[in-house]
Amino acid sequence: MLTIALSKGKMLDLTLDLFRRAGYALGSLSTESRRLVFPCPEIGMTFLIVRPTDVPTYVEYGAADVGIVGKDVLMEQDSDVYEPLDLGFGACRIAVAALNGQASRDRLSSKIRVATKYPKITERYFNQRGMSVEIVKLYGSIELAPLVGLADRIVDLVETGNTLKAHHLVEVECIAQSTARLVVNRASLKLKHAVITVLIKKLRAVSRTPTGSRTSAPRKSSRGARRTVRRTRR
Repeated sequence: MLTIALSKGKMLDLTLDLFRRAGYALGSLSTESRRLVFPCPEIGMTFLIVRPTDVPTYVEYGAADVGIVGKDVLMEQDSDVYEPLDLGFGACRIAVAALNGQASRDRLSSKIRVATKYPKITERYFNQRGMSVEIVKLYGSIELAPLVGLADRIVDLVETGNTLKAHHLVEVECIAQSTARLVVNRASLKLKHAVITVLIKKLRAVSRTPTGSRTSAPRKSSRGARRTVRRTRR
């Protein structure tokens, strides 16, 4: 039995469609239900519906064998998981934005204040450019920060750019592209290799992986190199 952690929210519909196109009968699993656990014994799977930011944790610590989550979350958390497949949907980008008319002012002062829900990505980005930043961690409505003087810049997830325009913001630079990724617990990949390999092949066959996109080979993250993967044999 595989345990699979799925991201709740707008990515869930696309994920369920992907599994159905891959030939998996999901029974009562739907975005309308309030249930968080969906056993599907007929296909040998149990699905967990969790917050996107929690998916890597469930997979890394072995509470789930497999998960589906955005690349933005993986970049921010740097979790020690295997990432074998870019699923191609949920495409968006992590971008720096500023108020219209201030986009060219890269050095407003000795330290730029940036509002974001991605503090690690933001810090890496500005540090690589030799810029000192003060990061303000927010959990939503990031676009509001420059309007009320809370921040000089924001780093946020952008899909169409319409929300930025509605708040008189312009995109300064794209930090990275993000799509949905399949992630696997490293111990599960060994213990349940055959069934996970079948899952990967089926999802790859129906995924919308962008042309030229490359999936990651097994690797140790900077955190994972310092510890042993946690997994309880079930």
